[in-house]
Amino acid sequence: MDSEKREMKTILVTGSDGFMGRNLIEALDRIPDMTVLKFDIAGNQESLYAHLDTADVVFHLAGVNRPEREEEFIEGNADLTKCIVGRLLKREKKPMLVMSSSIQAAQDNPYGRSKRIAEEALEEYGAAGGNAVIFRLPNVFGKWSRPNYNSAVATFCHNIARGLDITISDPKRIVELVYIDDVVKAFIGLLHEPIYPGARQCSVSPVKSITLKELVDELFRIRDIRTELFLPDINDRFRRALNATYLSFLPENSFGYQLLKREDQRGSLAELLKSPHFGQIFVSRTKPGFVRGNHYHNTKVEKFCVLEGEAIIRFRHIAGGDVLPYHVKGEEFRVVDIPPGYTHSIENVGTSDLVVLFWSSEVFDPNVPDTYALPVIKQ
Repeated sequence: MDSEKREMKTILVTGSDGFMGRNLIEALDRIPDMTVLKFDIAGNQESLYAHLDTADVVFHLAGVNRPEREEEFIEGNADLTKCIVGRLLKREKKPMLVMSSSIQAAQDNPYGRSKRIAEEALEEYGAAGGNAVIFRLPNVFGKWSRPNYNSAVATFCHNIARGLDITISDPKRIVELVYIDDVVKAFIGLLHEPIYPGARQCSVSPVKSITLKELVDELFRIRDIRTELFLPDINDRFRRALNATYLSFLPENSFGYQLLKREDQRGSLAELLKSPHFGQIFVSRTKPGFVRGNHYHNTKVEKFCVLEGEAIIRFRHIAGGDVLPYHVKGEEFRVVDIPPGYTHSIENVGTSDLVVLFWSSEVFDPNVPDTYALPVIKQ
């Protein structure tokens, strides 16, 4: 079995120009000693046969989702799969054949029926001594998916990122989603398994069940991070994946965006991100000789990191005591913690602008600021 696993070096991916194919190939290309052969549905039969004759593993991801003619479901899903199985059955040493099917294979619609026929072809391959693996996938989402073709997630991301209208047929409808990286991980995991005859069905996890309204609401929250700066709880893996997917749909001329800058005689300040889960991040630019701060907090804590310039961060316990100076420079990448109960200030003692990155444990609330003015150096 171990020798068979080591011999798996030539991989054929059908549907190589499609959503899943591109993501799988990107991952396969990072595996040493792996030759990846590609076939897309527009290719000719001769090149497909040549690849099928040499491949150690075949990932059959090619298919038709939204054809112009209903007959194309059979041609692109059922007939192509039968063609692949027929060619592989002629080989003495039969490769592993992995196919991406759909949960719709259990439904009585043109697409589902064509996928079920394709699954039956793989079951015949397993019965004849081949190793067949069928993945009945729910809606797959992620980077490089096509709007108005692969999934509602792709369509929503594309339209929302461009300010276009979206249509929700049934806001309460529940969709099941899997992330493309999890699909690719499951596919590649098969390369480390022994080859044995027979057909089996596999699944990908985790699966997220969500209503269309909840999905759209999540995407609008992600869109609004740029303006409202509130980052959702990305400890949730689905939300991280959805955020990555949305950003992959940004128009290439709109990756950058402007922060709201507040200015006074001292310089400027801009909030970067904030969240009830981690607090607030902001950055300031202070002119030479100016001082910020001279206040304290009871519960709120902060971290200061000078990125450019020279500064002295001064502390004094609010109950009294000596002034504690910390001299910091941008090239040091030094972080200074701001404990509660200490009034503190930061002074630009250099000859150029002072740029500082700040983190606060709380999002600023003007109604409960927990910020009290008190000079560090008594006059």
